[in-house]
Amino acid sequence: MFLGAAVSVAAVAYAATPGAAGNLPSATFAPTGGATSIPYGWVDFCRRNAGECEAHDTVRDIRLTAKTLKTIAAVNKWVNGNIEPLSDMAHWGVVDHWDYPDDGKGDCEDYLLLKRKHLVEAGFPASALLVTVVKDKKGEGHAVLTVKTDRGEFILDNMTDKIVSWDKTGYRFVKRQSQEAPNVWVTIGEPTEAPAYVSR
Repeated sequence: MFLGAAVSVAAVAYAATPGAAGNLPSATFAPTGGATSIPYGWVDFCRRNAGECEAHDTVRDIRLTAKTLKTIAAVNKWVNGNIEPLSDMAHWGVVDHWDYPDDGKGDCEDYLLLKRKHLVEAGFPASALLVTVVKDKKGEGHAVLTVKTDRGEFILDNMTDKIVSWDKTGYRFVKRQSQEAPNVWVTIGEPTEAPAYVSR
């Protein structure tokens, strides 16, 4: 799936938004705890895409600037607008399957995996792009991408083009990848029961 020109157009549109290049947003940092269970969907995805799950050479946050914010916003908006939402059961005939939406269809994990891929290809460190499991406002399993910057942690979500601080989403955060090791997952905030599977 080719992003190039679409990101450039979206970035220009974003830059034209009043105040977009002015004061940069700030966020908070999520309190992470100890190691926890790894979602089956991630384990299975890594089995099929081993090169996408290797340990990071360096661990660093993204330096948030007007330019990097434009790119992040453009990727988020483009993927949200170009992937058709479809449940894993309807798509693959199974309850939980994480993959790239190469056929233009997918659910929340597929959206975030594609965003992660495009941002890495744009030069962002994989160690700052963390797959994250939450419970949505209905208490159902959902997955989002945490973007860890020097100005806090922001969330890319297939349910909205708006990029907000992790604690402004209204979600209950469960766990995410460790920044130091992509195949180690850590709890977020107070312990909470993980959803049986991730959907939407």
